[in-house]
Amino acid sequence: MSYAKNDSRVWLGIAVGAALLAQLADRYFGWNVLPDAWGSLGLAGGNAGLLAIWAVGHCDGMDGPVVTLARKALESGNVNLILPWVAKQDEDEIRRTFEHTVAVRKLGPEAQALADRHFFESLVRIHRAGEGEAYTGLKPAGRDLGPAVPAADKALGSGSAEAVIELLTHAIREGVRQRFHSAFERRNFPPNDVDAGRAYVEAYVPYVHYVEQLWQTASGGSSGHGEARQGHHHH
Repeated sequence: MSYAKNDSRVWLGIAVGAALLAQLADRYFGWNVLPDAWGSLGLAGGNAGLLAIWAVGHCDGMDGPVVTLARKALESGNVNLILPWVAKQDEDEIRRTFEHTVAVRKLGPEAQALADRHFFESLVRIHRAGEGEAYTGLKPAGRDLGPAVPAADKALGSGSAEAVIELLTHAIREGVRQRFHSAFERRNFPPNDVDAGRAYVEAYVPYVHYVEQLWQTASGGSSGHGEARQGHHHH
């Protein structure tokens, strides 16, 4: 085992140990020795508090596909379950973090909770970096994701995309109609009425951008997930 791997394991063990000591100090002596960044993790609430760590996006949720598979990987000892969610060049780092987490988990329930959390955060951070997205912390389970993401996941389970298509078609139809009518109603304004002209432009630009962005997404011009986001075109 290399010195780098040994150092990583040592520091992870130190971090877990320090957090546990801080928790005991708070529980028995009322000493809040954790910095604000750690204090927000809810460590003083026992095992339940250790898991209730609040750090938007689908893959960064505690009940999202990445963390769900990470739990299964730790329970089964099979790191391959989560490797598809990271880029090839990040695989070694995830393997090392996984090995260290498995080792620290053996120290007890509280150490396991902290080690698991560290692994989830590392995995989601690296996954999002591979998408070109910033890591903004793990999001709580059960949050409102809107109708689209649950429908997309449900479609994969059912084997039919029809419900997703219907959902999107309805939303697009209403979105285009609303913006179209807003611009259409303002298009005929007196040439010398500058305020009315500006009102038209304020309705026209969102309408055209909305249609343009829908077309780019539908035609594969941009995805917003795993690709660099394209800038807005200016009229």
